[in-house]
Amino acid sequence: MNTPKNRFIKNLKRYHFELKHLLILLAVLIFFQVLVSFVYKISLQKFLIETQKWYQRDFAERLANLTATSLEMVLETTLKSRHLEYGDARKIIQAFNIILSQQLLQHHVQEVCILVHNGDEIVAIDNGQVLFAHTFENQHDLPFSNQSHRTAIAMYNQLEKQIITSEQIYSILEGGQTFHVFVPFVPKGEYAGAVYLKITPAFGFVTSSIMSGYNATSLIFTALIFFGLLAMFYISSYTVRERNEAQKLLFEEQEKKLKEHINLQKEVLFAKRIYHTHHKAEKVMGFIKEDLGMLSLDNIDEIKYRVNKYANFISRVIYDMKWFEPPIHAIRNPLFKTNLNELIRFVVNNIFLRTSTTSEQYSFDLDLDENLPIVNVNEFVVWEIIDPLVQNSIEHAGDSNIIIKIKSHYHREFSLSVISISDNGTGILPALLERNEQGIKRIFLENISTKNENQRSGYGCYIAYEIATQRCGWQMDVENLPDRGCCFKITIPHN
Repeated sequence: MNTPKNRFIKNLKRYHFELKHLLILLAVLIFFQVLVSFVYKISLQKFLIETQKWYQRDFAERLANLTATSLEMVLETTLKSRHLEYGDARKIIQAFNIILSQQLLQHHVQEVCILVHNGDEIVAIDNGQVLFAHTFENQHDLPFSNQSHRTAIAMYNQLEKQIITSEQIYSILEGGQTFHVFVPFVPKGEYAGAVYLKITPAFGFVTSSIMSGYNATSLIFTALIFFGLLAMFYISSYTVRERNEAQKLLFEEQEKKLKEHINLQKEVLFAKRIYHTHHKAEKVMGFIKEDLGMLSLDNIDEIKYRVNKYANFISRVIYDMKWFEPPIHAIRNPLFKTNLNELIRFVVNNIFLRTSTTSEQYSFDLDLDENLPIVNVNEFVVWEIIDPLVQNSIEHAGDSNIIIKIKSHYHREFSLSVISISDNGTGILPALLERNEQGIKRIFLENISTKNENQRSGYGCYIAYEIATQRCGWQMDVENLPDRGCCFKITIPHN
């Protein structure tokens, strides 16, 4: 049946996404409400604490002053009579006890006593009988309460001169709540000592009441906003639904265009990689044919060694063309035992020195440290790093008779090896040595080269840098030499 209730439930289901948005808004609102409440509570609590400190100090001083005044009045009234009978003495002692004990009946008063001199010693009196005997009978050998009021006596020792000089009330705050109050005890205008009270006024119930009221107000405020949001949701649901449908169509169209753009970029990148590796594979295949043509019984082992290296390099090139991100175990693996010096000699002697014009254009100077440890990296991956760096020195040197120096050195104290490839050419343009936001020099970025754009260049140094840093975990840098040329440096840590 199409009742209003069913229609409402059906419409609500159509707008379930908007309801989730409303719940998110409510959650954000509650979060900010809690945040505002927290800030307000902190500021209010700070205000209450400051007010409470002032009121507690005033309350403690007033209570102590009232106690001292009461004792002084009793003494002054009593001292007017020259002769005291037994009954009068008992009444005076009882009055002293009432004044001292009444303060202790209050839950925030922990300690009450009178601090006076007994000879050269400061003593504490907290009962009427001792006070009467000390004041009226001048007795000195009395059961004073010094042990119970050691803190008060110690503090009075430090404040006595100030109290005598100023005849003002002194109060010391301890722990933010407890007050030690010293009131000058001056019966008949003569300074006799000080009345001491230890008071801890408690006003936590005031703060609790204020906080409870504020929490109730916050809940009411949140409820009102919640119902206001419900009303806004009911009014704007149709508009939101139309907007979502338009956004859905727009997103679908953008998604389609983005997929097409990504696929196009992948195709362009794959085509560039194929072109970059095709030239190297083509040159190595020419060396293989050349070696097979020179094959004889005398050089069969040498030819077999070279052809095997060439074939494995071509396999690696094809493997890289197949995988955009090859698995890590195909690059770094404990099974790989690569001798970097041997690899450098092979690449120089059997790749760059096999062309007929090498003696006229460039030459090599190898300075290899025989203590260089082996590395657990596929040797053909290292080949892909060394080859473009040497090729860069050949193509960008500028002049003939270029000397390319390759040096390896093992720093035993730092447990790392350094391979440097330098030349005496024209060097690298300063603009290519600038770093980007990630700290990478521009020469190691994709599509960055000094060649003409139609030569499809800018991948050699980029690929070498990416393989060395991302796949092998090494470091690579380049800089111009002080005299002439440039130097690529590869740092290999041995863990």
